Formats: sequence, C-alpha cells, structure tokens
Amino acid sequence: MAPIRILVVDDSVVTRKVLSDTLSGDPALEVVGTASDGHIALAKIPLLKPDLITLDIEMPVMDGLETLAAIRKFYSRLPVIMFSALTERGASATLDALALGASDYAAKPSNSNLTDAVQCVRFELIPKIKALCGIAAREIPRLPRPPSAPKLRDRATWRIEVVAIGASTGGPCALIEVLPKIPNDFPVPIVVVQHMPPIFTRQLAERLSDRSTIPVEEGSPGAILYPGHAWIAPGDFHMKVTRRGANWRLNMDQGPRVNSCRPAVDVLFRSVVLAYGANVLGVVMTGMGTDGVLGAQEIRDAGGDVIVQDRASAVVWGMPGAIHTLGISDGAYPLNRLAAEITRRVRHNRGAVAAGSGFSRELPAK
Repeated sequence: MAPIRILVVDDSVVTRKVLSDTLSGDPALEVVGTASDGHIALAKIPLLKPDLITLDIEMPVMDGLETLAAIRKFYSRLPVIMFSALTERGASATLDALALGASDYAAKPSNSNLTDAVQCVRFELIPKIKALCGIAAREIPRLPRPPSAPKLRDRATWRIEVVAIGASTGGPCALIEVLPKIPNDFPVPIVVVQHMPPIFTRQLAERLSDRSTIPVEEGSPGAILYPGHAWIAPGDFHMKVTRRGANWRLNMDQGPRVNSCRPAVDVLFRSVVLAYGANVLGVVMTGMGTDGVLGAQEIRDAGGDVIVQDRASAVVWGMPGAIHTLGISDGAYPLNRLAAEITRRVRHNRGAVAAGSGFSRELPAK
C-alpha cells in the first residue's frame, strides 16, 4: 500500500521540522511538502495532491480558519487535522475549525521540550492520521463473555433512567448534531464522555448549551443528576455516576488512563450500570479505538440497551464499529436520526412501563 501523503502547514520552522521528521519516520506516512501559511498551502495542494493536511491555527498572511474554509470550498473530502495549543484561545479556535469542517485536531505540547513534542506527534497525531485515512489497525478487545444468542425477556418493569453517551474523533460535531435536538421535556439525565483535553470540554459544553433547549454543562464533583440536563466529562478526569440515598451524583477522579483515555467511556458506562442497573441507554458515536466496548457489554449484560452511530455517518467507525461487529448493539443509526431514536426509545420505554404494557425485547442470555 502506498504511504499516506501529508502536507504540513505551520508558520513555525521548528514545528514543521518536528512534524516532518517524526511523521516521515513512520513507514506508512510520507510528508510530501510543507507550507508556512495558508496561501502557500492552497497553491501546493493541486501540485502535491496530499491525502491529508495538518494545519496550524495561528499563522500570518492567512490563518488556519481562513485556510480551512478555502480548503473546504474546493476539497470537501480532504481530511484536515488542526494542530492547536492547549489554551483558551486555541480551544475556541479549534471548536470553530471543527464547525467549519476540520476532520479532527491534535493539541500542541504546552512547552518547548523537543521530546514531548515528538511523543505528542507519535502517540496522538499519527494514530489520528491513520484512522482518518482508513489504515489504522482495528484491534477489537476480547470480551469477558462472548455474546450469547438473544432470548426473549419480559421487560415490563424495565425503565430507562439515564442516557450515557461516548464519542471521540468527530464527536464534537456529532454532539452538536444530537444534543440540540433533544427536547426540553426530556425525562432523564444525559451524561457524556467526549475525548478532549481540559479547557476544550468546558468550551464544548458552553457551545452545546447555547445551541440546545436542555442545559449542558461540564461535569463537576458532587453534581446531582436530574432530568432534561446533560453533563460533559471534564478533560483529564474520569467521570462516574454514583447513587447516594435518593440522588444520583457525579464523581471525578484522575485514576489511570483506560484505553489510553481520561476521561474514558468504559469508566462512565460501568459506573451507570452500578448506579442504575438495567435502566440505562448507552449510545456510542464516532471515534477511533475501542473505548466503550467493554462498558457497552456491561450495559447489555445488566439488561440495558446500547445503540451506535452507523458507518456511513461516522467520521471514524472504530468505537461504534467494534460494538456493532461484536454483536452487542441494539441498532446502528445515521447521525441525523440519533437524537430522534434516543428520544423515541426513552419515551416509548417509559410510557410502556407506566401503562403496564409488558414491554419486552431480546436480550443476551446470562
């Protein structure tokens, strides 16, 4: 297979050098050119025909957002990864870039240490490049228990009490598509893990809240969950749900990374099973890797439901695809139908239980 052709766009000579040398050190990648600003990059695209572009945000002459808008005008399907600083300004610009059509982002190291910069490129940027270009290895984890043939189980007393959502690559735009469509009388709380660093998650929550009819906020320790409200796990913290008396609350910790992630979807999913038992709807959206797979199985084993975003609408079908492939999802839906499906399942289930209709579904055998 031919290597992935990359155009590196950054005004810093040092950054261009680090990116070029580190990316080219991977036999699956080839840096075919560099550019110090957007004008030069736009001129080089038709000549170099890159498979992917890494794009700095703050540049002279033509900054990253202007360059991205121009790229999307002429090259709508060309993957672009923004390379931005872990600052308030960098987070805000990155979210703007994702809204303009950037495929993903990678955070620049917060210091000038060369070793840290190389590690950042190797372990954060390179996997995203491969995932977006379709050559990332898909390592599906071994489930503790293989999925069993489903059997019919009476669900007359099963009642969805919480919706737990997990997402990664492509997730911010997916969440902006889904959460604003949740109605303001939604009868249960929503808890979300989106793989993002600190600062980014707070700004994402604020943007989601501005666009949604339900309040959306970054999770905080001890927050009480209540219906018609959503909480986003803060960057660099695992978020868990625990029951204390009559209330369900959020807990945060900085325990070891799970699936190389903090926050991790598996951590959230396992906690909602402990807190709510079977009364959970899990949702896994676009993202690379397999975070959420083991947690999804625990939701299904407990008697809850899990649905995923479908392949066609996902930026990367790693997380939802692994769950679907292993047979532990209750359905795959296009992004533009996910909000309606979440709402339908919650309302139908709760209405059926209230009416005593003997609602049932097929579940894995224990």
